[in-house]
Amino acid sequence: MPPLDTILIVVAVFLFAGFIKGVIGVGMPTIALALLAATLGLKAGMALLVVPTVITNIWQALSGGGAAAMARRLWPFLATAFIATWFGVGLLARADAALLLGLLGLLLCTYSGISLATPQIPAPGRHERWLSPSVGAVSGLLTGMTGSSIVPGVLYLQTLGLSRDGLVQAIGIALTFAMLALGVSLAGHNLLPPSLGVLSAAALVPALAGMAVGRVARKSIPEVLFRRIFFAGLLLLGIYLAVRALG
Repeated sequence: MPPLDTILIVVAVFLFAGFIKGVIGVGMPTIALALLAATLGLKAGMALLVVPTVITNIWQALSGGGAAAMARRLWPFLATAFIATWFGVGLLARADAALLLGLLGLLLCTYSGISLATPQIPAPGRHERWLSPSVGAVSGLLTGMTGSSIVPGVLYLQTLGLSRDGLVQAIGIALTFAMLALGVSLAGHNLLPPSLGVLSAAALVPALAGMAVGRVARKSIPEVLFRRIFFAGLLLLGIYLAVRALG
């Protein structure tokens, strides 16, 4: 049985992360991982992330129909990311935890900075055939090392010229595969102890509760403003993790 303070931290983190996802539709794994890494450590945070992220993204992956066609388009990205995650977790098992925490901080700063600046990133066009597996490999490696698949994975998906609903579905598919790969890889490298696995499954309850509250609050909260506040807060959290790692 995990200590009571650990359980309370997990409940609070996933309530808050679920609330963010309920309001803006994204952000739960990113903010949950950042907060868990800052409080319980990176490896524990990655293990706790698996079940809530997989379950809450399955519906997103299947929403609106066309999931099979989207998966066929993304399979080179998904396949290389899945394989590379195993090697990334292998590095996680041997690398300095502070170094990887700093890397996570830099990834969060990059993602939030780009999201706030909203630059026009060119679409891959005819280069998608070779870019997808290449970006997938890098994304999977970083997912295994830090638990985060937003850079370059999610950023790359945003360049594919998908509709809003198509992009939401693509991110849901990518995150589902990423967290399944992470769970398999963590277990294979003995980094997913049963106690954390059970706590990860239990964390689904506050995550879903937070999402339900967030969906209700969405009607009264300006989404554009909330997104900017979220990414600004994520930028500060990324800076904190990077500075903490250096210290």
